[in-house]
Amino acid sequence: MSEQTPEIFDDLYLGLQAGGALRKQRRGEELTEQEQAALGHWHRLSVWRKVVAVGAFALGTFGLGFTVGGLIFGRRRAKA
Repeated sequence: MSEQTPEIFDDLYLGLQAGGALRKQRRGEELTEQEQAALGHWHRLSVWRKVVAVGAFALGTFGLGFTVGGLIFGRRRAKA
C-alpha cells in the first residue's frame, strides 16, 4: 500500500493541473506545453485512478471544511 501512496498524490496534482488547463482552454487562452502535457496525461489516465484522485480531493476538502467549521461554529461548554 505504501508504494501506491505517492501515485495517488501525483494523480491528485495532475488532476489539479488539468483542471486549471481546462478552465484556460474554455476561456480561449493559449495553453503552455506543461498544461497541454497535463491534459494529455489526464485523458490517458484510467477511469478508476481519476475516481480515486477526485474522491481523495473531495474527501480532503470536505474533511477540512468540517473540521474548520466545527472549530469556528462549535459550541464550547460553559465552565461552571
